[in-house]
Amino acid sequence: MASEKVTEAPEEGYERGLGSRQVQMIAIGGAVGVGLFLGAGANIAKAGPSLILMYALAGAIIFFIMRALGELLLYRPVSGSFAEYSREFLGPFFGYFTGWTYWLMWVVTGMAELTAAAIYVNYWFPGVPRWVTALVFLVVLFGANLISVKLFGELEFWFSMVKVTALIGMIVIGLGVLTFGFSAAGDTASVANLYQFDGFFPKGVGSSLMTLQGVMFAYLAVELVGVTAGESEDPEKTLPKAINTLPWRIALFYVGALTVILCVVKWTEFAPGVSPFVKAFAVIGIPAGAGIVNFVVLTAALSSCNSGMYSTGRMLRTLADNGEAPRAFAKLSSTKAPALGITVSVLFMGIGVVLNYVVPEKAFGYVTSVATAAGIWTWLMILISHVLYRRAVAAGRLPASSFPAPGGSVFSYVAIVFLLFVTGIIAYDADSRVCLYVMAVWAVALGIGWQIMKSRTPQTGERDEPALEKVG
Repeated sequence: MASEKVTEAPEEGYERGLGSRQVQMIAIGGAVGVGLFLGAGANIAKAGPSLILMYALAGAIIFFIMRALGELLLYRPVSGSFAEYSREFLGPFFGYFTGWTYWLMWVVTGMAELTAAAIYVNYWFPGVPRWVTALVFLVVLFGANLISVKLFGELEFWFSMVKVTALIGMIVIGLGVLTFGFSAAGDTASVANLYQFDGFFPKGVGSSLMTLQGVMFAYLAVELVGVTAGESEDPEKTLPKAINTLPWRIALFYVGALTVILCVVKWTEFAPGVSPFVKAFAVIGIPAGAGIVNFVVLTAALSSCNSGMYSTGRMLRTLADNGEAPRAFAKLSSTKAPALGITVSVLFMGIGVVLNYVVPEKAFGYVTSVATAAGIWTWLMILISHVLYRRAVAAGRLPASSFPAPGGSVFSYVAIVFLLFVTGIIAYDADSRVCLYVMAVWAVALGIGWQIMKSRTPQTGERDEPALEKVG
């Protein structure tokens, strides 16, 4: 009975156009972003070499989250998974709140990434107005998402390929400097750089822990593989493979890359606002290093914005299917894409084009902190849904997943405590706690919207049972 196969709801309607190659690279790309390429510089200045440990710790928690999500995905693989599982295990309001909050996360992230991409282009073409560059990127990515999911997958594949190849190249060069001592950094590059400048925790354990909010931002989007479930050609094979490769991706791209960089260049030479990769290449003496890394970071920003358009459209359709957003969002175009949902999301992201005129420098940090808070909510909903699912399986009410998380619910509880701790850090930090105020206003707005929808449509949040065999 526990081995019964769960089938997806037939009304999904999406094209299963994402192959194994694309899902794998989307999963890899989700673990490599602007948070690493740019954010690590400020965090190194705050925590020194101990930042490596913070990335490893957070990476372990992310793996627990993804294994919990993986078990749910193989129980019922549907697009808009987080909202669906929140709705099923916690109730309609939580599905509604999670779907809209995930939409918010990607919209504000899209604004930030468009602004960042325009800044990166100014490196080569300082005379081009930033709003023009941001608008061009917005239109191009919008068109790609409307044409077909295959084109989205192909774009994301190559975006991720650039990031991954660049990171591997940086690691290989750094190891070469450490092993053979070539380049301008050869005389000072050493593993001893990890501990000989005021130790591994040069500014104390407390300062290291304060970087966790920035570290978690760097891992945002890793859960995107869950949104692809409804459009993967063979979710039972591609999704477990993508999730199980997460540990080595974190070990290589985050822990490995930072370790090599901090061995090649002592941590005291890094500063906020400067990519540690650009700095390392400058110290090594590679003239084109800054330009290469600038291209890679531009690719990372476009990749994130591309993923945002993809996920927001799917979330709006999931909400519409459940009566929690206008029904028009539920319609698919002739290419089986949620065109209206993508269009509306892009219009909101377009606010980022306008903000290129008026947003002060701190606004980018505020926007990313809001994205982090929204991401933490999404991760908590995944974990809580997983705990409740495991209880239902143990009671014989639901069939077991073919991809159970190791340790059952134990690691989900560990991850929940960790995320609550990070939320406490955000509240403690004066620069980042503004996002909690924004989220409070967002919660009130969604609560009002929920009450209005319920008064107009009493069945809001209700839907037929999912197309699966319920046990017991």
